[in-house]
Amino acid sequence: MNAKFVSVEDDAGKVTRYMRHANGGGLVAPGAVVAENARIGPMTYVEHGAHIGSGCRVGHGSWIDREARIGDRTVIGDGVRIGRGTVIGSRAHIGSHSRIGSGVLVEHGIHLHADSTVPDGSEIVAGSRPAGRTTAARTSAEHRQARKSKGRLAA
Repeated sequence: MNAKFVSVEDDAGKVTRYMRHANGGGLVAPGAVVAENARIGPMTYVEHGAHIGSGCRVGHGSWIDREARIGDRTVIGDGVRIGRGTVIGSRAHIGSHSRIGSGVLVEHGIHLHADSTVPDGSEIVAGSRPAGRTTAARTSAEHRQARKSKGRLAA
């Protein structure tokens, strides 16, 4: 991980020269904006036009596609794929090995469990569930409601 730049050739033969992020060593494409204090894990790719906010942590082996926007202090686990043009709000948490489609909106503070799948064009807002989801994902409001229900049953 000593090289500051890494050239990667895709299947079509196009070569992109990625720069290693100083905090974590992830690979950042030209035209992507990543806050200096964000941590981009090794072997994570941040594609052209993507924006990663202040204080974010992106795990090992994740992929942030073109034009995706990640809000401040968001945590993205290992091996996560964030689709093209997706917007994830601040202080959200995306569990490891999740697949977030293209053009998805994830509201601020939402927590998605590991291995969640969110289809293209979905919106995940407090109190809603994404249509066509293949793996359970709870919103923060659902977590609060579940805790309240458990408290009543125990009483």
